Amino acid sequence: MVLRYYPALVVQDADDGPDAGYGVVFPDLPGCVSSGDSVQEAAANAAEALGLHIDGMLDDGERIPSPSGPDAPLPDWLDQAPGKIVARPLVPVDMPGRAVRTNITLDEGLLARLDAAAASEGTSRSGFIAQAVRDRLRVIAVQPRASRKETV
Repeated sequence: MVLRYYPALVVQDADDGPDAGYGVVFPDLPGCVSSGDSVQEAAANAAEALGLHIDGMLDDGERIPSPSGPDAPLPDWLDQAPGKIVARPLVPVDMPGRAVRTNITLDEGLLARLDAAAASEGTSRSGFIAQAVRDRLRVIAVQPRASRKETV
C-alpha cells in the first residue's frame, strides 16, 4: 500500500463555551468529517474517518483525488464552515496498491461458507476476503492492545 497525506482542518466549534468540541474537514474530500473533544482527539479520529471515506469511495468506484498541498487555497465550500481553524494536520491514509495473487489454505467447510457469503453480497471470493481483512485491521487499530485477544 502507498501512504498518502491529506490536509485536514481542525475547527473549533462556533460555540466556544467550556464544552466546545472540535470538528475536522478535508478540503479535498467534501463529506469526509470527524470530531473530538480536544484537538488531539479530533486529529486522531480524522485518520479513521479518512480511511473509511477512502474505502467507501473505492467500493463505489469513485476516483480518489490526489491530496492538495498543505498551503493550497481552501475551496469555496469551506468559507461557510462555522468556527475557527485551530490546526491544519496532514492525515495519513494507506492507499491500495495493485492486486497480487496469493495462495491460502482453508477448511473446505469454511471455504464453502465463504463462497456462499461472497455470492450473497455480489462479490468475489478475493473481494470478500480483502474486505474482511480491512474490517479486522480497523478493529485492531482502534482497540487497546490488552483487549485485542477478546475479539480474536
